[in-house]
Amino acid sequence: MAEESLLLSHTEDLSDSPNKSSSLVSEISNASTRPFVLAFTVGSCGALSFGCIVGYTAPTQSSIMKDLNLSIADFSFFGSILTVGLIVGALICGKLADLVGRVYTIWITNTLVLIGWLAIAFAKDVWLLDLGRLLQGISVGISSYLGPIYISELAPRNLRGAASSLMQLFVGVGISAFYALGTVVAWRNLAILGSIPSLVVLPLLFLVPESPRWLAKVGREKEVEGVLLSLRGAKSDVSDEAAAILEYTKHVEQQDVDSRGFFKLFQRKYALPLTIGVVLISVPQLGGLNGYTFYTDTIFTSTGVSSNVGFILTSIVQMFGGILGVLLIDIFGRRSLLLVSQAGMFLGCLATAISFFLQKNNCWEKGTPILALISVMVYFGSYGLGMGPIPWIIASEIYPVDVKGAAGTVCNLTTSISSWLVTYSFNFLLQWSSTGTFMMFATVMGLGFVFTAKLVPETKGKSLEEIQSVFTDSPPQDSTIF
Repeated sequence: MAEESLLLSHTEDLSDSPNKSSSLVSEISNASTRPFVLAFTVGSCGALSFGCIVGYTAPTQSSIMKDLNLSIADFSFFGSILTVGLIVGALICGKLADLVGRVYTIWITNTLVLIGWLAIAFAKDVWLLDLGRLLQGISVGISSYLGPIYISELAPRNLRGAASSLMQLFVGVGISAFYALGTVVAWRNLAILGSIPSLVVLPLLFLVPESPRWLAKVGREKEVEGVLLSLRGAKSDVSDEAAAILEYTKHVEQQDVDSRGFFKLFQRKYALPLTIGVVLISVPQLGGLNGYTFYTDTIFTSTGVSSNVGFILTSIVQMFGGILGVLLIDIFGRRSLLLVSQAGMFLGCLATAISFFLQKNNCWEKGTPILALISVMVYFGSYGLGMGPIPWIIASEIYPVDVKGAAGTVCNLTTSISSWLVTYSFNFLLQWSSTGTFMMFATVMGLGFVFTAKLVPETKGKSLEEIQSVFTDSPPQDSTIF
């Protein structure tokens, strides 16, 4: 059966190609061209802005409530309306990016972020505060998938993983920076500071190139080679790369001449890549990420750990894991780091469950706080290593350009809904059973490990067209995927 052979091929390392290693040095040199550096800066500022938005509410809660005379319900709505915006952004992100292009969509998202920060900074009443947060949520819902797509479609194949992973690391930088700044900077001034990444991005958008894959998709074939030359360097030979992009785009269009629109994604041949993207993106959410993120203080307090010490050590470990992931992703590959990351998160959840069990039964009272602290550090360090950036990197790599927008909508909706489910239910689950809650999260991470080991392919060192041809029934003749 063709499907069986396709499934078996997914566990093979797709990076073994005899001619790729000799070109690594030239690829690294080519990636330093000004247009690519500027595009990477745009993507990184977008990720930094995302982190600032996520990290804004925690340190500013008491001061905002006092200055605007808000109730707990008012502030809770202000914090949670971000998720509403995320869902709205997820619904429109794919269609918008396909309709107007990657660069113009980045214009829109950064404009929304700027308006949102200004609305918060100058809010005199709760409605303007909520409006600003809603606009930010819409922007994040669009850009959380658009950013990895844009960088993956521009970067050389041997640096695509590192570039995308490093860009995603800036989300953590933004969160940590706002946690720290929020303790010394007034909330209105902090909102003004949050607008700086978007102010940096807007002038750069006049200088960055459009995605060559999107240009090929919308029939602007003559511009593809020129964009690739600007990205790889004027002396580079990009004729083969341009030809591969144009040929694969034409091949996809010919295969699906009678199928258009959003529901094209739900054809049988896209079932596996759609499943891979949805599962990888939802596993960390259903594996307790938001429970750990938003209720870390509760976890530490319940097990007798100092919150200040715990927050500092956890932030350091997560940042270290993210940096290590950037360095290793294009050496050991996405799949290997995913497996290590999922195993670490599984162990972190299991150790947290054990610490709650010991604490409840008054066993090993001196060691329980240490075990709880270590478990949270292992969880976040493992998350930073792989499960933070890599699911989005793989999702940006495995979908052909004709369904990438629809896939982005589905993936974004998946992460928004699964995130909301865990955030909403976490306190209820803790009341039911603290040990049972984290055993559930450990089970999810264990199942994610098995799923990755069985079905997720290695995409390191391959062009997007080669990766995507794995999931079609009749790949182009010149594909070197196998």
